[in-house]
Amino acid sequence: QVSLVESGGGLVQAGGSLRLSCAASGRTFSSYAMGWFRQAPGKEREFVAAISWSGGSTYYTDSVKGRFTISRHNAKNTLYLQMNSLKPEDTAVYYCAAGGRAGSWPDNYDYWGQGTQVTVSS
Repeated sequence: QVSLVESGGGLVQAGGSLRLSCAASGRTFSSYAMGWFRQAPGKEREFVAAISWSGGSTYYTDSVKGRFTISRHNAKNTLYLQMNSLKPEDTAVYYCAAGGRAGSWPDNYDYWGQGTQVTVSS
């Protein structure tokens, strides 16, 4: 069992930056691939980024490439998402997830956090 808690969301102007964190507790964090997903009002949950258990491989959806960076600190049991050049269309609830394989499919992930709201004003 892994418990995940996101933090770092908030209100920011377009062009600004935020860093999301996801604190994990429970079983060994370093054995899990991790991902970030987001869900905007009235839309399906969508993949944002993922990282392998070692941090050696990362994956991004096209709309955030070059603006977002996923990273992890296994000794601190923490996952991060650095978000730069934010756009109004990035507004959503952001969720972190843990699973056996990094990838864009939600079914890859067994554990999910409660989410943190990110709002980007124009």
